Amino acid sequence: MSIKFDVRAGDPSRAATPLLVVALPADPSWPKALAALDKRYEGALSRAVRRKDFRGAKDESLLLFAPSGGPERVLLVGTGAGDSVKGVTRAATLAGRKANGLGVGRATFWAEELTEEWLEGAIVGLSLGAWEFRELHSPLPKESRKKPLAAVTLFVPSVRAARAALVAGTAVAEGQRLARRLAMLPGNICTPEYLARTAREIGKRHKMPVKVLGRREMQRLKMGSFLAVAQATTQDPKLIVLEYKGGKRGEAPVALVGKGLCFDSGGISIKPAASMELMKFDMSGAAGVLGAMEAIGRLKPRVNVVALVGSTTNMLGGEAMKPGDVVRASNGKSIEIQNTDAEGRLVLADVLCYARRYKPQAVVDAATLTGAVVTALGNTTVGVMGNDQDVVNEVLAAGRRGGEVGWQLPLFEEYKELIKSDVADIRNIGGRGAGSITAALFLAEFAEGMPWVHLDVAGTAYSETDLVVMPKGPTGTPVRTFVEFVRERAH
Repeated sequence: MSIKFDVRAGDPSRAATPLLVVALPADPSWPKALAALDKRYEGALSRAVRRKDFRGAKDESLLLFAPSGGPERVLLVGTGAGDSVKGVTRAATLAGRKANGLGVGRATFWAEELTEEWLEGAIVGLSLGAWEFRELHSPLPKESRKKPLAAVTLFVPSVRAARAALVAGTAVAEGQRLARRLAMLPGNICTPEYLARTAREIGKRHKMPVKVLGRREMQRLKMGSFLAVAQATTQDPKLIVLEYKGGKRGEAPVALVGKGLCFDSGGISIKPAASMELMKFDMSGAAGVLGAMEAIGRLKPRVNVVALVGSTTNMLGGEAMKPGDVVRASNGKSIEIQNTDAEGRLVLADVLCYARRYKPQAVVDAATLTGAVVTALGNTTVGVMGNDQDVVNEVLAAGRRGGEVGWQLPLFEEYKELIKSDVADIRNIGGRGAGSITAALFLAEFAEGMPWVHLDVAGTAYSETDLVVMPKGPTGTPVRTFVEFVRERAH
């Protein structure tokens, strides 16, 4: 369910709302602009601040109920130390989650000097926090149901000046909601065909051409690397192409590429049974691409974008690829498969080769590619690698603006020794060390001639634990990185 966002100017104390969210920085004094609100609450709000019952720390909140008139409840949320978009976005995310839990249905939001950048962050945060996946649950008894957060009004200094940020924030929020829903759906529902259908729906909404290649088309294109992964599945693999034509005719597009493994058993190199159900999230890169295209379709930036998603499932069976097999990608390179659980790079190899026909100005791919990136960077940082430092720097900056911070890992020539094969041009896995780097170097073999950056989002696209501001599950990463990169290229 989407949230309807709106902006208004004026005095929040007069708002007839079930919930007013007030975002305050660390060690705050009560804002003069909210003196009338404090008066309606008989001084309780300023006393809470003055007595340090509320200190404005990150992830801190305090809920107060009105004695009479005005907003029925006021929720104070802390933005933490320093004035930053990140602090406001996180506070708004916490507010969205609490508002949804309260069942108020609608709310208002106030932060001092809510600039355009802060406003966009607040909208994205409120949507992130309020998102909830319940569509596969049985309906709750009527008496137990709570109204989901469906509408939020944000107070701004100037409604006219806030319009662009309102549109942008809503667009990104909708893109993230689409991506998170796709990632949360189980593998028996979110199949390669389901992703293709979703792409067609995005294309229809935003007048984007969509092309879907199946097994037969990929066989004709000699995509032996991609098809090796799909050998044991009865589901037709899909290479999905979605084009946004917002730039000049004939202008080189930005290419966004996503790994779409709707379920990854590991194949013959089977994964441990514990937590294997989380492998439905192995299509989070693809979900991020489709979510970004939804946002781009709403934003309408003046740049051409082509989205490419490689989707299948990695299953076991009599026809499954085996360790030791040698396959050939569509660019002619032979690959020794030493581990069938290193399948995402096999899919992306042929997708990257296919991307070359669009002569892109830059390629950014995202994939839940390696457990090694979690060992290296944990669950808070995206692994970033590429063959063009200027584009790497652009992607890192886009991630910072979007709150999806990345860290660059090296692709030194010496690491290539780890993926040399005795029987083929390259093998699909190195040793235990530098696993994220060798995976990226494998992809680099198929991105030759294109400025290319790889995002390893295995640690950040979904969370196995509650994140305080969001529940466990998909996070929306890397939608904002993609969108921010494209927006900057449009300038």
